[in-house]
Amino acid sequence: MRFQHSPAIWNDFPALVPAALYAEGITPEVSVADRVPAYAARAAARLATASESDLPEIQAWRRAFSRMGLKPTQYRCASESLLRRFRKEGALPSLHPLVDLCNAISIAYAVPIAVFDVSRIARHLEVRHATGDETYLTFSGETEHPAPGEVIFADAEGRAHARRWTNRQSGLSAVRDSTSNVLIVAEALHATAPADMDSLVTTLTTELNALWPVTPKSAVLTAAEPAFDFAGD
Repeated sequence: MRFQHSPAIWNDFPALVPAALYAEGITPEVSVADRVPAYAARAAARLATASESDLPEIQAWRRAFSRMGLKPTQYRCASESLLRRFRKEGALPSLHPLVDLCNAISIAYAVPIAVFDVSRIARHLEVRHATGDETYLTFSGETEHPAPGEVIFADAEGRAHARRWTNRQSGLSAVRDSTSNVLIVAEALHATAPADMDSLVTTLTTELNALWPVTPKSAVLTAAEPAFDFAGD
């Protein structure tokens, strides 16, 4: 299986720094209660001096959304939405230990992180512009069709696993208790993204090693080396 961004995405967003991590053997019974607070504290410290919309990581995504023809205050990247909720409520809801961990790391780095159940992805996953024929399953079970040109995460069967790039994931490949093999994708566009994404991958790898008996495979991708081959078909 392969994860990649299309050449058109790289052409439109040359500052993009994506990181991908694959792990097998994830289970739901572990606890992340003693690990989340440190990341929450890091996010809280940043929000104490600036709104989430003022953070350079979020500003870069807002510019990207504007370039895609989206109103940034109507459609937010996932990390901005999480930070906004965290600022208002002081905590994030608990969903699944891996999702909770990734959400905490996401607000600490102010970078969107998506987690996909690999068993629900057909052969490959590519961030590309929609043709208009793809299907997207909402968390409430409704089927949508992304408009032509919208940036989506699409698999080989034309199923969209995320809409408006980093705005909203699909319910189809969401992590659940039965999930075992996962693809984690983090993407950044801000000036210090190369160093920050290296740090984020190290952080994720360390946490996964500590919580599950897994050996993650990871890569920080570039336009010259845009593909992450992470599992057999």
